[in-house]
Amino acid sequence: MTEETIEFRTVCDVDSIPEGEGRAFPLNGTLVAVFRREGEFFAINDSCPHMGASLASGYLEGCDVICPWHAWKFCVKDGLWMDNPRSTVRTPSYAVRIVGNEVQVEVPMKNKAS
Repeated sequence: MTEETIEFRTVCDVDSIPEGEGRAFPLNGTLVAVFRREGEFFAINDSCPHMGASLASGYLEGCDVICPWHAWKFCVKDGLWMDNPRSTVRTPSYAVRIVGNEVQVEVPMKNKAS
């Protein structure tokens, strides 16, 4: 079977993430940062690709999170590196859905090399 299905897992209740903030949750061996902005939820890899800081603890400015260590800026919608959007540098992003009062995030695929 070559077709892959997307799996979602509940990470928290909607009230667990305050407006304008992020929280990190482990999913399938990956820390995922989930952000709440204007009532919407977004998820990206929690580890900054620069030096590994937790992006969930960064400052949310509009749709961008600013890394707390070296101020690299990433879009929480798609993981794009906003300091140089033409670059190939980005952090993975994951689909989010709300089911009832639960925030559910797409489960990251495990790295097949590990």
